[in-house]
Amino acid sequence: MLSRLAPSAGKLLISEPFLMDPNFKRSVVFLTEHQEEGTVGFILNHKSSLLLSDLVPDFTGGDFPVFLGGPVAVDTIHFIHRCSSLLTDGEEIAKGIYWGGNFETLKILVNNGHIKPEDIKFFIGYSGWTGEQLEEEMKENTWIVSDKFDADLVFSHNEEELWKEVIINLGPKYAHVSNFPQNPNLN
Repeated sequence: MLSRLAPSAGKLLISEPFLMDPNFKRSVVFLTEHQEEGTVGFILNHKSSLLLSDLVPDFTGGDFPVFLGGPVAVDTIHFIHRCSSLLTDGEEIAKGIYWGGNFETLKILVNNGHIKPEDIKFFIGYSGWTGEQLEEEMKENTWIVSDKFDADLVFSHNEEELWKEVIINLGPKYAHVSNFPQNPNLN
């Protein structure tokens, strides 16, 4: 399903190629909540220069990259994962993809090497829209919504190619968009 309207949790929100907002330029946002009051999601392909251990020194079990989830509440840490057999209290957002869970349990699992970077993504901040804000932006052709993805795509750490890959997966109508230059003025 591909739509400019009706976003919902468990779908991808893909920015149009010429969106110049630096927070969302060539972004792929995983929507975790969509209600009448607003929408919450995390940008999957904007990696920060930080590691989880930089933010929470108690995490000593590996170098987990931290992504910029969005411009809202950048003093908060969030995570999505596909470790429901180990971290049982997260909320399933899409098939096999969970949001959150007990942070102390997570710390133990990470420090003991039971959770690998390819099974979890950490974010500082989140992307958020109030009430009808996202629908209005979609009417302005800012976003495309898709449910054409699998968990491997969501947990990919190849942030530079993720936007292109998601665009190509939308099918022939959009595939050519993946080759648009980031700055059309340089073309």
